[in-house]
Amino acid sequence: MSERKRLLFLCTGNSARSQMAEGLLRREAGDRFDVFSAGTHPTRVRPETIAVMNEIGIDISGHRSKSIDEFKGLELDVVITVCDNAKEACPVFPGHTQRLHWPFEDPASVEGTLEQRKDAFRKVRDRIRGRIMVFLGEGPLSI
Repeated sequence: MSERKRLLFLCTGNSARSQMAEGLLRREAGDRFDVFSAGTHPTRVRPETIAVMNEIGIDISGHRSKSIDEFKGLELDVVITVCDNAKEACPVFPGHTQRLHWPFEDPASVEGTLEQRKDAFRKVRDRIRGRIMVFLGEGPLSI
């Protein structure tokens, strides 16, 4: 039996996109991956992130924003940056870490009513889920 791969999702604030990606991959393939998320400048997990993940049965209310510094020295198999700022600031990790870049728009930048903001978070959540399914070989573009 093979070991689970260590995968880190990285963004700027570790408040929305990387948190959603962590929760989604853990649900879809937590038996195959040890999943983490972090930010280059961590803030807090946004309430909209927690709400839209709860809508699909994933509870991330216990998550906290973590700094990339917490993962220095840890050998990671895959690092996936989910925003351009994180891609530019991504440190070098020891070993043979595969680096991937999946840029997603920042739902936190959307202004408007609570429902309009949550819609932006839902759209990004669903795009991340689609990308994860392709990554796992289970999406519409898998062979």
